[in-house]
Amino acid sequence: MKQSLYLFSNCTIKRKDNTLMFDIEGKKKFRPVEAVSDIFLFSEHTLNTKLLNFLGQQKIPVHIFNYYGFYSGSFFPREQYLSGHVTISQAKHYLDKKKRMLLAYEFLNAAASNILTNLTYYNNRGRDVGEKILKIKVLKKSLKAADSIPYLMGIEGNIRDLYYSAFNEIVQNKIEFQNRVKRPPDNFINSLISFGNSLVYTSILSELYRTQLDPTVSFLHEPGYRRYSLALDISEIFKPILIDRMIFTMINKNELTEKDTEKDLNYCYLKDKGRMKFLRKYDERLKTTVKHKKLNRHVSYKRLIRLECYKIVKHILGEEKYSGFKMWW
Repeated sequence: MKQSLYLFSNCTIKRKDNTLMFDIEGKKKFRPVEAVSDIFLFSEHTLNTKLLNFLGQQKIPVHIFNYYGFYSGSFFPREQYLSGHVTISQAKHYLDKKKRMLLAYEFLNAAASNILTNLTYYNNRGRDVGEKILKIKVLKKSLKAADSIPYLMGIEGNIRDLYYSAFNEIVQNKIEFQNRVKRPPDNFINSLISFGNSLVYTSILSELYRTQLDPTVSFLHEPGYRRYSLALDISEIFKPILIDRMIFTMINKNELTEKDTEKDLNYCYLKDKGRMKFLRKYDERLKTTVKHKKLNRHVSYKRLIRLECYKIVKHILGEEKYSGFKMWW
């Protein structure tokens, strides 16, 4: 089974025959290229065009993160699943307001359902978040009446504000968290959310690459320059599932603490050691399996992302109406 490869130690990466070679201060390690699905680069690495050509032939995307652990960019091999038919249908769904609204609604409706599932899980375990659950349910119902993308996004913003205001109740380590702050994150929890959301975004990009969808044509987020906005759309569904629940668990079990961050007056970032702890848990989570109701077999969280992409393809081709993925556990 192919796996994601996360590289933290500074090294030189080369092609050695038909394997990947990692030179870390003179110590060489090898990895069969057939076992790698995508590569995530943290810290500083040296690589050459020979390696990129090799990765291109093997259809292995490479995602690059900066010093602070934020996503910088990706190397994508030439597309292998090109389909003009799918691209045209995708663009038509963006240009048709009614069709675009339907998909945008499904992304947010599923995201709100997954947020409610998280809150209900902790409410049932004694956390006082019942009032926020009721308010979010009202907002979720109002998504259906939205007649524009900005209106939808406004409701989504209100849902997120309520959700984040419940974090202090869920994580019981007396960590102060008032609201979501990005670019840069200003405290421990915001640094975890920012890093985690970057990982979800890149995981979805890797899965989109293996479908016929164009990652730059989105429906909820406005397509723009220099970003893969369809990955942002799909991220809305999977952030509560993959990242938020994991953050709650890691903090409540003291698997990550504020000592794992580097903090100054205006920013707070995870140190390398903290990122490695987070990545280890994230990789385990991607490999975790659940029994799929429709397929009646166990599939990993990572596979669920790919299946979500396939559902969007079927919808825009008119084969099956799309419904965003909702947690049932």
